[in-house]
Amino acid sequence: MSSTESTVRPAEPADLEAVAEIYAHYVAETVVTFDEVPLTVAQWQRRLDDFAARGLPFLVAESEGEIDGYAYAAPWRPKPAYRHTVEDTIYLAPGSTGRGLGGRLLSDLILRSEKAGVRQMIAVISDTGTDASLALHRRHGFTETGTLNAVGHKHGRWVDTVLMQRSLAG
Repeated sequence: MSSTESTVRPAEPADLEAVAEIYAHYVAETVVTFDEVPLTVAQWQRRLDDFAARGLPFLVAESEGEIDGYAYAAPWRPKPAYRHTVEDTIYLAPGSTGRGLGGRLLSDLILRSEKAGVRQMIAVISDTGTDASLALHRRHGFTETGTLNAVGHKHGRWVDTVLMQRSLAG
């Protein structure tokens, strides 16, 4: 199935169980997130509510009634002066990769973030040895701004993060 057969739309509470399942896979099996315990549906609901209160997008990709992935723009830092800067997050269901969904989610996330008045979007990408997330962000106008060496320790290894940044029209 191609990405054009999926619909990208705002997340709803009914989507959060699927969102939690997708994220749990990455928590348990990978170092792409530094969380070591999956978030509960209640924690996802609080996140959805918080982003909505801030006017920030939380999106899902859906096809045939199944959630194929999600993306959201979260506050970059809690201090007020950072209020126009967000960090993007994108996760795809393991069986939904390689279909262009990440690009569709990121494109829509950028547009909706601009409309919300966001000026800068930051990507914090764990260095997993593959280039997929870095390449996705480069295709959408992000540039590398630095590397934080050995800042995470998960699954018995030290992991770097690459910082990327994109200016928005906001």
